[in-house]
Amino acid sequence: MPADVRSMVKRLVESVGRVIVAKDAEIELCVLALLSRGHLLIEDVPGVGKTMLAKALARSTGCDFERVQFTPDLLPGDITGINVFNPRTGSFDFRKGPVFAQVLLADEINRATPKTQSSLLEAMEERQVTVDGTTHPLPEPFIVFATENPIELGGTFPLPEAQVDRFLLKVRLGYLDLDGEVAMLDRFQTSQPLLEVEAVTMPVELLSCERAVTEVYCDAALKDYVVRLVQTTRRHPDVALGASPRGSLGLVRAAQARAAAQGRDYVLPDDLKALAPAVLTHRLILKPNSELRGLTAESVLAEIMDSEVVPGAGRRVLSS
Repeated sequence: MPADVRSMVKRLVESVGRVIVAKDAEIELCVLALLSRGHLLIEDVPGVGKTMLAKALARSTGCDFERVQFTPDLLPGDITGINVFNPRTGSFDFRKGPVFAQVLLADEINRATPKTQSSLLEAMEERQVTVDGTTHPLPEPFIVFATENPIELGGTFPLPEAQVDRFLLKVRLGYLDLDGEVAMLDRFQTSQPLLEVEAVTMPVELLSCERAVTEVYCDAALKDYVVRLVQTTRRHPDVALGASPRGSLGLVRAAQARAAAQGRDYVLPDDLKALAPAVLTHRLILKPNSELRGLTAESVLAEIMDSEVVPGAGRRVLSS
Protein backbone atom coordinates (compact mmCIF):
# COMPACT_ATOMS: atom_id res chain seq x y z
CA MET A 1 0.00 0.00 0.00
CA PRO A 2 2.83 2.58 0.62
CA ALA A 3 3.69 2.13 -3.08
CA ASP A 4 0.15 3.26 -3.98
CA VAL A 5 0.52 6.28 -1.70
CA ARG A 6 3.89 7.11 -3.24
CA SER A 7 2.41 6.97 -6.73
CA MET A 8 -0.46 9.29 -5.82
CA VAL A 9 1.84 11.80 -4.12
CA LYS A 10 4.11 11.87 -7.15
CA ARG A 11 1.16 12.53 -9.46
CA LEU A 12 -0.17 15.34 -7.28
CA VAL A 13 3.23 17.04 -6.90
CA GLU A 14 3.85 16.88 -10.63
CA SER A 15 0.37 18.21 -11.43
CA VAL A 16 0.61 21.19 -9.08
CA GLY A 17 4.24 21.74 -10.09
CA ARG A 18 3.07 22.63 -13.59
CA VAL A 19 1.46 25.72 -12.05
CA ILE A 20 3.67 26.56 -9.07
CA VAL A 21 7.28 26.89 -10.22
CA ALA A 22 10.29 25.64 -8.22
CA LYS A 23 8.34 24.87 -5.04
CA ASP A 24 8.16 21.05 -5.04
CA ALA A 25 9.07 20.78 -1.33
CA GLU A 26 6.25 23.12 -0.33
CA ILE A 27 3.81 21.33 -2.65
CA GLU A 28 4.72 17.99 -1.08
CA LEU A 29 3.99 19.41 2.39
CA CYS A 30 0.52 20.36 1.16
CA VAL A 31 -0.05 16.83 -0.16
CA LEU A 32 1.07 15.37 3.17
CA ALA A 33 -1.59 17.47 4.89
CA LEU A 34 -4.17 15.85 2.59
CA LEU A 35 -2.95 12.35 3.42
CA SER A 36 -2.96 13.14 7.15
CA ARG A 37 -6.60 14.30 7.19
CA GLY A 38 -5.27 17.65 8.34
CA HIS A 39 -5.88 21.25 7.40
CA LEU A 40 -3.32 23.51 5.78
CA LEU A 41 -2.42 27.15 6.48
CA ILE A 42 -0.42 28.95 3.79
CA GLU A 43 1.05 32.23 5.02
CA ASP A 44 3.05 34.73 3.00
CA VAL A 45 3.00 38.20 1.48
CA PRO A 46 0.59 38.91 -1.39
CA GLY A 47 1.48 37.78 -4.88
CA VAL A 48 3.63 34.69 -4.24
CA GLY A 49 1.01 32.15 -5.37
CA LYS A 50 -0.84 31.11 -2.19
CA THR A 51 -4.29 31.04 -3.75
CA MET A 52 -3.03 29.52 -6.97
CA LEU A 53 -1.34 26.72 -5.02
CA ALA A 54 -4.54 25.90 -3.16
CA LYS A 55 -6.62 25.98 -6.35
CA ALA A 56 -4.20 23.79 -8.29
CA LEU A 57 -4.07 21.20 -5.50
CA ALA A 58 -7.85 21.15 -5.15
CA ARG A 59 -8.35 20.65 -8.89
CA SER A 60 -5.74 17.90 -8.96
CA THR A 61 -7.56 15.88 -6.29
CA GLY A 62 -10.84 15.63 -8.20
CA CYS A 63 -12.72 16.69 -5.06
CA ASP A 64 -15.65 19.09 -4.83
CA PHE A 65 -14.20 22.55 -4.38
CA GLU A 66 -15.47 25.86 -3.03
CA ARG A 67 -13.66 29.12 -2.48
CA VAL A 68 -14.64 31.78 0.05
CA GLN A 69 -13.01 35.21 -0.08
CA PHE A 70 -12.78 36.30 3.55
CA THR A 71 -13.59 39.97 4.11
CA PRO A 72 -14.51 42.03 7.21
CA ASP A 73 -18.23 41.94 6.32
CA LEU A 74 -18.37 38.14 5.87
CA LEU A 75 -20.83 36.48 8.27
CA PRO A 76 -20.66 32.97 9.82
CA GLY A 77 -23.79 31.94 7.94
CA ASP A 78 -22.09 32.81 4.66
CA ILE A 79 -19.76 29.87 5.35
CA THR A 80 -21.81 27.30 7.25
CA GLY A 81 -25.20 27.92 5.67
CA ILE A 82 -28.51 29.18 7.04
CA ASN A 83 -32.09 28.08 7.63
CA VAL A 84 -34.50 29.77 5.21
CA PHE A 85 -38.26 29.90 5.72
CA ASN A 86 -40.22 28.07 3.02
CA PRO A 87 -43.72 29.67 2.75
CA ARG A 88 -45.09 26.70 0.80
CA THR A 89 -44.35 24.19 3.53
CA GLY A 90 -44.43 26.54 6.49
CA SER A 91 -41.07 25.20 7.68
CA PHE A 92 -37.42 26.15 7.51
CA ASP A 93 -35.11 24.58 4.93
CA PHE A 94 -31.39 24.40 5.47
CA ARG A 95 -29.30 25.86 2.66
CA LYS A 96 -25.78 24.51 2.82
CA GLY A 97 -22.88 26.92 2.75
CA PRO A 98 -19.57 26.45 0.92
CA VAL A 99 -18.09 24.58 3.90
CA PHE A 100 -19.91 21.48 2.63
CA ALA A 101 -17.39 21.06 -0.18
CA GLN A 102 -14.71 18.39 0.14
CA VAL A 103 -12.01 21.03 -0.32
CA LEU A 104 -12.67 24.51 1.06
CA LEU A 105 -10.35 27.38 0.19
CA ALA A 106 -10.58 30.06 2.88
CA ASP A 107 -8.80 32.81 0.99
CA GLU A 108 -7.14 35.50 3.12
CA ILE A 109 -8.77 34.03 6.22
CA ASN A 110 -7.31 36.67 8.52
CA ARG A 111 -9.19 39.48 6.78
CA ALA A 112 -12.45 38.31 8.39
CA THR A 113 -13.47 39.15 11.95
CA PRO A 114 -12.73 36.68 14.76
CA LYS A 115 -16.43 35.76 14.98
CA THR A 116 -16.46 34.66 11.35
CA GLN A 117 -13.10 32.91 11.64
CA SER A 118 -14.44 30.92 14.60
CA SER A 119 -17.31 29.58 12.51
CA LEU A 120 -14.84 27.05 11.10
CA LEU A 121 -13.76 25.64 14.47
CA GLU A 122 -16.37 22.87 14.67
CA ALA A 123 -16.00 22.00 10.99
CA MET A 124 -12.23 21.67 11.18
CA GLU A 125 -12.14 19.56 14.34
CA GLU A 126 -15.36 17.51 14.29
CA ARG A 127 -16.09 17.56 10.53
CA GLN A 128 -19.63 18.71 11.13
CA VAL A 129 -21.60 21.96 11.31
CA THR A 130 -24.32 22.82 13.82
CA VAL A 131 -26.87 25.44 12.79
CA ASP A 132 -29.83 26.32 15.03
CA GLY A 133 -29.31 23.18 17.10
CA THR A 134 -29.18 20.77 14.17
CA THR A 135 -25.92 19.02 13.30
CA HIS A 136 -24.99 18.40 9.68
CA PRO A 137 -22.07 16.07 8.80
CA LEU A 138 -19.49 17.25 6.29
CA PRO A 139 -18.41 15.19 3.26
CA GLU A 140 -15.38 12.91 3.18
CA PRO A 141 -12.65 13.74 2.57
CA PHE A 142 -12.79 17.25 4.04
CA ILE A 143 -9.90 19.66 4.21
CA VAL A 144 -9.53 23.39 4.66
CA PHE A 145 -6.86 25.23 2.71
CA ALA A 146 -6.50 28.67 4.26
CA THR A 147 -4.30 31.47 3.01
CA GLU A 148 -3.33 34.46 5.10
CA ASN A 149 -1.22 37.57 4.84
CA PRO A 150 1.26 38.42 7.60
CA ILE A 151 -0.36 40.16 10.55
CA GLU A 152 1.82 43.22 9.97
CA LEU A 153 -0.16 44.05 6.82
CA GLY A 154 -3.10 46.40 7.20
CA GLY A 155 -6.69 45.17 7.42
CA THR A 156 -5.93 41.82 9.04
CA PHE A 157 -7.11 40.16 12.26
CA PRO A 158 -4.98 37.66 14.20
CA LEU A 159 -6.32 34.11 14.03
CA PRO A 160 -7.55 32.79 17.41
CA GLU A 161 -5.09 30.39 19.03
CA ALA A 162 -7.74 27.66 19.03
CA GLN A 163 -8.08 27.95 15.26
CA VAL A 164 -4.36 28.12 14.53
CA ASP A 165 -3.95 24.90 16.52
CA ARG A 166 -6.42 23.15 14.23
CA PHE A 167 -4.15 23.56 11.23
CA LEU A 168 -1.90 20.53 10.92
CA LEU A 169 0.76 22.28 8.83
CA LYS A 170 1.80 25.84 8.12
CA VAL A 171 3.62 26.47 4.84
CA ARG A 172 5.42 29.57 3.60
CA LEU A 173 6.19 29.85 -0.11
CA GLY A 174 8.63 32.76 -0.17
CA TYR A 175 9.93 34.56 -3.22
CA LEU A 176 11.39 32.71 -6.20
CA ASP A 177 15.07 33.01 -7.02
CA LEU A 178 16.17 34.62 -10.29
CA ASP A 179 15.98 31.47 -12.41
CA GLY A 180 12.66 30.44 -10.89
CA GLU A 181 11.01 33.80 -11.55
CA VAL A 182 12.24 33.81 -15.16
CA ALA A 183 10.84 30.29 -15.59
CA MET A 184 7.51 31.53 -14.20
CA LEU A 185 7.42 34.34 -16.77
CA ASP A 186 8.11 31.86 -19.56
CA ARG A 187 5.41 29.49 -18.36
CA PHE A 188 2.69 32.13 -18.02
CA GLN A 189 3.58 34.17 -21.10
CA THR A 190 1.27 32.44 -23.55
CA SER A 191 -1.03 30.31 -21.37
CA GLN A 192 -2.78 29.96 -18.02
CA PRO A 193 -1.45 26.69 -16.53
CA LEU A 194 -4.09 26.68 -13.78
CA LEU A 195 -6.86 26.30 -16.36
CA GLU A 196 -5.10 23.24 -17.77
CA VAL A 197 -4.94 21.37 -14.45
CA GLU A 198 -6.97 18.15 -14.46
CA ALA A 199 -7.68 15.64 -11.72
CA VAL A 200 -4.90 13.08 -11.31
CA THR A 201 -6.63 11.19 -8.51
CA MET A 202 -10.15 10.75 -7.14
CA PRO A 203 -11.68 11.10 -3.67
CA VAL A 204 -12.03 7.32 -3.29
CA GLU A 205 -8.29 6.85 -3.91
CA LEU A 206 -7.48 9.70 -1.54
CA LEU A 207 -9.56 8.11 1.21
CA SER A 208 -7.86 4.75 0.61
CA CYS A 209 -4.43 6.35 0.92
CA GLU A 210 -5.51 8.17 4.09
CA ARG A 211 -6.36 4.80 5.64
CA ALA A 212 -3.05 3.35 4.50
CA VAL A 213 -1.16 6.17 6.20
CA THR A 214 -2.69 5.30 9.58
CA GLU A 215 -1.20 1.79 9.30
CA VAL A 216 2.40 3.03 8.94
CA TYR A 217 4.46 1.81 11.90
CA CYS A 218 5.87 4.36 14.37
CA ASP A 219 8.23 2.96 17.00
CA ALA A 220 7.57 3.67 20.68
CA ALA A 221 10.96 5.38 20.97
CA LEU A 222 9.95 7.84 18.24
CA LYS A 223 6.66 8.58 19.96
CA ASP A 224 8.60 9.25 23.16
CA TYR A 225 10.86 11.64 21.20
CA VAL A 226 7.82 13.52 19.86
CA VAL A 227 6.31 13.93 23.32
CA ARG A 228 9.63 15.13 24.75
CA LEU A 229 9.89 17.75 22.00
CA VAL A 230 6.36 19.00 22.54
CA GLN A 231 6.57 19.06 26.32
CA THR A 232 9.87 20.94 26.20
CA THR A 233 8.16 23.71 24.20
CA ARG A 234 5.80 24.18 27.14
CA ARG A 235 8.66 24.56 29.64
CA HIS A 236 10.98 26.70 27.54
CA PRO A 237 11.74 30.05 29.24
CA ASP A 238 11.13 32.02 26.03
CA VAL A 239 7.73 30.43 25.26
CA ALA A 240 4.49 31.79 26.70
CA LEU A 241 2.36 28.98 25.23
CA GLY A 242 3.83 25.74 23.95
CA ALA A 243 2.48 23.16 21.53
CA SER A 244 -0.67 21.27 22.49
CA PRO A 245 -1.24 17.49 22.51
CA ARG A 246 -2.83 18.05 19.10
CA GLY A 247 0.65 19.03 17.97
CA SER A 248 2.02 15.65 19.10
CA LEU A 249 -0.71 13.81 17.24
CA GLY A 250 -0.18 15.96 14.16
CA LEU A 251 3.57 15.40 14.05
CA VAL A 252 3.23 11.61 14.22
CA ARG A 253 0.43 11.61 11.65
CA ALA A 254 2.38 13.80 9.25
CA ALA A 255 5.48 11.64 9.70
CA GLN A 256 3.42 8.55 8.82
CA ALA A 257 2.26 10.32 5.66
CA ARG A 258 5.84 11.28 4.72
CA ALA A 259 7.01 7.71 5.24
CA ALA A 260 4.21 6.34 3.04
CA ALA A 261 4.92 9.00 0.41
CA GLN A 262 8.48 7.67 0.21
CA GLY A 263 7.30 4.06 -0.10
CA ARG A 264 8.01 3.01 3.50
CA ASP A 265 5.68 1.34 5.99
CA TYR A 266 7.61 2.68 8.99
CA VAL A 267 8.56 6.13 10.32
CA LEU A 268 12.19 7.24 10.55
CA PRO A 269 13.61 9.93 12.85
CA ASP A 270 14.31 12.00 9.74
CA ASP A 271 10.57 12.16 9.04
CA LEU A 272 9.95 13.77 12.42
CA LYS A 273 12.89 16.16 12.15
CA ALA A 274 11.88 17.28 8.66
CA LEU A 275 8.27 17.97 9.59
CA ALA A 276 8.59 19.38 13.11
CA PRO A 277 9.00 23.03 11.97
CA ALA A 278 5.91 22.92 9.72
CA VAL A 279 3.80 21.17 12.39
CA LEU A 280 4.92 22.89 15.59
CA THR A 281 6.20 26.43 15.03
CA HIS A 282 2.79 28.01 14.37
CA ARG A 283 1.60 26.55 17.69
CA LEU A 284 4.24 28.37 19.73
CA ILE A 285 3.60 31.80 21.22
CA LEU A 286 6.76 33.52 22.41
CA LYS A 287 7.00 35.89 25.33
CA PRO A 288 7.11 39.58 24.32
CA ASN A 289 10.61 40.13 25.68
CA SER A 290 11.83 37.10 23.71
CA GLU A 291 10.51 38.57 20.48
CA LEU A 292 12.18 41.87 21.31
CA ARG A 293 15.46 39.97 21.55
CA GLY A 294 14.96 38.79 17.97
CA LEU A 295 13.92 35.22 18.75
CA THR A 296 11.41 33.43 16.55
CA ALA A 297 9.38 30.27 16.96
CA GLU A 298 11.66 28.65 14.37
CA SER A 299 14.83 29.49 16.27
CA VAL A 300 13.39 28.32 19.60
CA LEU A 301 12.21 25.01 18.10
CA ALA A 302 15.62 24.50 16.45
CA GLU A 303 17.28 24.98 19.85
CA ILE A 304 14.90 22.47 21.44
CA MET A 305 15.50 19.92 18.70
CA ASP A 306 19.27 20.28 19.08
CA SER A 307 18.97 19.60 22.80
CA GLU A 308 16.92 16.40 22.49
CA VAL A 309 18.56 13.05 21.77
CA VAL A 310 17.18 11.55 18.56
CA PRO A 311 16.45 7.80 18.86
CA GLY A 312 17.70 5.38 16.24
CA ALA A 313 14.39 3.61 15.76
CA GLY A 314 12.71 2.72 12.52
CA ARG A 315 11.49 -0.53 10.99
CA ARG A 316 9.35 -2.85 13.10
CA VAL A 317 11.32 -5.83 14.45
CA LEU A 318 9.31 -9.04 14.23
CA SER A 319 9.95 -11.66 16.87
CA SER A 320 10.78 -15.15 15.64
